[in-house]
Amino acid sequence: MQVIASMLDKFTLDKFILDKSMLNRNGLRDWARQVGFERWRPWLVQGVLGVGAIAALLLARHWWISQTIPPPLQVKIQQTWELEPGERVGDYRVIGGLGDISLAMGGGSVRAPFQGEVYPYRDPSELGRANRCVLFASPQVPAYLFRLCGLQGIRFGSVSQGAKIGRAQSLHFATLRKQPDGTWAIVEPARDVLQQVLAPGKS
Repeated sequence: MQVIASMLDKFTLDKFILDKSMLNRNGLRDWARQVGFERWRPWLVQGVLGVGAIAALLLARHWWISQTIPPPLQVKIQQTWELEPGERVGDYRVIGGLGDISLAMGGGSVRAPFQGEVYPYRDPSELGRANRCVLFASPQVPAYLFRLCGLQGIRFGSVSQGAKIGRAQSLHFATLRKQPDGTWAIVEPARDVLQQVLAPGKS
């Protein structure tokens, strides 16, 4: 019993000395050295720096994406149907509709038929997801807009003719022609325009 009591007294005394030493900076440093903290400090510092760098990269990527995506192009289509691209049926999003030409692309590239601009079409909050629709406008054909749905990896903004604007498993393509009253009517796509959309070109 005396041995146990002396051990408890020694443990209590050691703990008191340790707690007291932690009250000052030198004591805390000595305690850290005793428990081996100095050996792990470089790894901890690198870990903190690594996490900070990853967070900074994610913030920079989010800022860059927000700066490169133009606002959606608002157009009023003359024909109206109950289901249009962008609508949902249950848990599924409609990516094609009446007036579209659907092409089996198998993941192939979709290219700009003219020099122009690629704009979001509806639902700009979900642009980061796959199979979105865009509107393509060009000063070379000011009376027309081209709606392309089913795209992945979309490149927004200014593009040159033949530049890749995305890829698609199934491409749904519609041509919109401006009407005298300012609305847009879906018309049959021209074969030569579709050929330019599908033609090999630059990245």
